[in-house]
Amino acid sequence: MSSFFAPVRFAQWRSEWFGQPRQDILAGMVVALALIPEAIAFSIIAGVDPKVGLYASFCIAVTISFLGGRPGMISAATGAMALLMVTLVKDHGLEYLLAASVLTGVIQVVMGIFKLGNLMSFVSRSVVTGFVNALAILIFMAQVPELTNVGWQVYAMTAAGLGIIYLFPYCPGIGKIMPSPLVCILALTIFTLATGLDIRTVGDMGQLPDALPFLHWPLVPLNFETLQIIFPYALGLAVVGLLESLMTATIVDGLTDTPSDKNRECRGQGIANIVSGFFGGMAGCAMIGQSVINVKSGGRGRLSTFFAGALLLVMVVFTNDWVAQIPMAALVAVMIMVSIGTFDWQSIRNLKTYPKSTNMVMISTVVVVVWTHNLALGVFVGVLLAALFFANKVSHFMYVESKLLSENQRRYEVHGQVFFNSAAKFTDHFDFKEALDRVEIDVTQAHFWDISGVHALDMVVLKFRREGADVEVIGLNEASATIIDRFGVHDKKEEIDKVLGGH
Repeated sequence: MSSFFAPVRFAQWRSEWFGQPRQDILAGMVVALALIPEAIAFSIIAGVDPKVGLYASFCIAVTISFLGGRPGMISAATGAMALLMVTLVKDHGLEYLLAASVLTGVIQVVMGIFKLGNLMSFVSRSVVTGFVNALAILIFMAQVPELTNVGWQVYAMTAAGLGIIYLFPYCPGIGKIMPSPLVCILALTIFTLATGLDIRTVGDMGQLPDALPFLHWPLVPLNFETLQIIFPYALGLAVVGLLESLMTATIVDGLTDTPSDKNRECRGQGIANIVSGFFGGMAGCAMIGQSVINVKSGGRGRLSTFFAGALLLVMVVFTNDWVAQIPMAALVAVMIMVSIGTFDWQSIRNLKTYPKSTNMVMISTVVVVVWTHNLALGVFVGVLLAALFFANKVSHFMYVESKLLSENQRRYEVHGQVFFNSAAKFTDHFDFKEALDRVEIDVTQAHFWDISGVHALDMVVLKFRREGADVEVIGLNEASATIIDRFGVHDKKEEIDKVLGGH
């Protein structure tokens, strides 16, 4: 996919924007309606006015629709980002938050320029599965307060909403025309207004703005002291935002069977956060729940993301009286559908057949994310465990065979990968007390990856030489030879003297 800094081919542009306009517009409507209470809730979490989250969701969604690397993905204000803002807002106020949002965007653009999106290749499938399952659980848990200490009417409305969502697609003739989540929201809103049912609505979440956002330079001193205050928050926001965005992009890639440009997404998210900060909004990132809603509702193109952001602003500013009447039960039903659809139920069945290490990585990611509500920490733990298990598994395939060529000559044939986790095992295969005149170490079937592996080979060679044997290393591949020539000492006389002198 071409960078947004280069001209995009017309055919690709047309496909991404107008490949299926009707489905994208309808899906965007569903997303816009579902974004409103979440944006308000995330504003409350961060300790700012609801309009800050709503303006951010509009700015980020519209900007990313043009500049993002993943068509059909929804980006806006998020809970993961809001949690990181609480202390900054409490200690320094809104203006510093806006400045931190702008700096967050700058950092993300730099990360995109340096192609840090490629780091997603280090995230294993088990970590992605754990991330998805954890978010599904968090999405469901976020709906629990709306279903606690409420009347039976709320439970009935939520159940009715779920019935509409899952049964409407089977209606002959009309089931495929409109997304069932949109039908759920419209039907329950009309029913509530018609019956005068007294249940919690979107208007009860907070006051909706009645004016368009305007360009606003953050009113903070432009000095080093300000940078010291906002940089730690901006760096944390940038990392968490890109992590959630890139993980969400990977998930949407799988749902739509289409690729995405992760580095372009990094740059796009950065510019979107800069725009948000300059228009009175807080930093945000991709939203897995809203992205799944969009995809499940038929949204695939950039038009769905643009329409979600644009319609969100139109609704909260010009039709806020009507939007305020939407029952929260309808949106809770939609989000429960999202949590059910997001959770990878196959991963439960796979626990019986997958390796224990794979299951442990997945479960650990879920537990850490759910326990801490910190997506970055959960993914970090998952990636770390996956790397450790992989290193341990690879080290088991390293072995050394020994052949006595004559009475005083032996050949050792090394097979597998020699690195930090297998270096000690490599050394243990050699018998240094055997009386030999000549030793051949054949590494044709081996590869030396790091300094630990090179050091292990050095020690083996030098120990044999200390015992009086003539040692020859044969069969080095080009990559192994390069690292050994650079860091090894067994063929450097000065270094040999130092090492043997130490013995």
